Amino acid sequence: MAVHMFMKIRRSRPRQFGSAGCFATIIASFVVLAGCSSDSDDAWSFFTGDDPAGEPPVTVEIPPSAEGLGASPYGAAAVASTPSTQITGGGVGTSPEFAGRHGGQAPVTGTFVGTKVSDYRRELQSLKAGLATDNTSFRQLRGVTEENSQRYYATVAAISARLQVGTTPGNPVLVSQWNTAQSELDRIVTDIAALNSLSNSVSAHASMAVFLLDQIQAAYTISGAVEEDHRQLSFLEDEVNRTTVLIDRLLSEMSATTTRQDNYVDNERKNLKTLSHAINNGELFGPSLANQAFAAAVAASNGVSANLAESGNLSGIRRPLVVIRFDRPNVPYKQALYGAISQALERRPAATFDIVAVTPNQGSPAEIALNASASKRNAENVLRSLSEMGLPTDRVNLSATTKTSVNSNEVHVFVR
Repeated sequence: MAVHMFMKIRRSRPRQFGSAGCFATIIASFVVLAGCSSDSDDAWSFFTGDDPAGEPPVTVEIPPSAEGLGASPYGAAAVASTPSTQITGGGVGTSPEFAGRHGGQAPVTGTFVGTKVSDYRRELQSLKAGLATDNTSFRQLRGVTEENSQRYYATVAAISARLQVGTTPGNPVLVSQWNTAQSELDRIVTDIAALNSLSNSVSAHASMAVFLLDQIQAAYTISGAVEEDHRQLSFLEDEVNRTTVLIDRLLSEMSATTTRQDNYVDNERKNLKTLSHAINNGELFGPSLANQAFAAAVAASNGVSANLAESGNLSGIRRPLVVIRFDRPNVPYKQALYGAISQALERRPAATFDIVAVTPNQGSPAEIALNASASKRNAENVLRSLSEMGLPTDRVNLSATTKTSVNSNEVHVFVR
């Protein structure tokens, strides 16, 4: 009414009125406006832009259109009610939940199969939630293992650097650092045990996925179902198949990680043993001989042939690789022995070694017997040194002999 009266006033302006007539017309218009009790506040708000009668504005929610929701066949409210589930990290992810793709609250058919569909959907959602939890735990566990490995390597590097520049035998500082490195390696072993437990949990999810898929496929044969039941069963079957693929990928990744960590810990235990021997002697040897032999064997199996030089100690001629003369106390032979054995393993990864205690065949029988006993002890010390350097004892043979061509007790090391 207010707008209508206003437009009448505007249209009447060109007409010629007297001042009294014009004033009377305006007064009449405002009288009419004042008389409209129900519409007066709206009218004033039209002119002034204020809220009518001082009331707060009312917000009206406009739902998105069907196009904005992907034209879900089960309605917009169902799509918005259930969020999608995502397994993140390492390239392992899930497609959106069934609820997010096809409408979380599917039509209730009232059939027996429809009831089974609801049960299967709940089981699938529980399966995905458990899988997501295990995947998150796996990513966190890998991060913890990486931190433990970094601390371990930092400690070992500090010990190696101190040995490289030279230090005293049995330095207590290095002994303390070695104990710290051992503790860090034990933490990695604990991480591997946790990883195995987590792998068992994921394997249980895999069994559940197979069982659920069998149940869904068997539901197709139940009589009394409608078309909507079979359509929902097909949706669930697709989701279970996708979830099974994700479980297989996660299991493969966890298995590879476990194998890699097991090999890593095994190699580092051998390196720590060699490093302990180096600390006791105050000199750096290098990696474990067992690890060097393993690495060379892997290289040979990958098509990398060893360069077998036709030198005297690696050819068919029976010449010693190392000759250690014990003609004085505390002979420093370990560094030279380590270098020779290391080079031999690089050339022949599957090589075995003979340690022969050589006694000079000179003097009385009592002197020969005493020298033979001392020579055998020297050979046992050499064997112990090789074991501490990481060489497996089953690849070493120990024997003794006498020779007239030597003047002192010796230990000869041969390659076979």
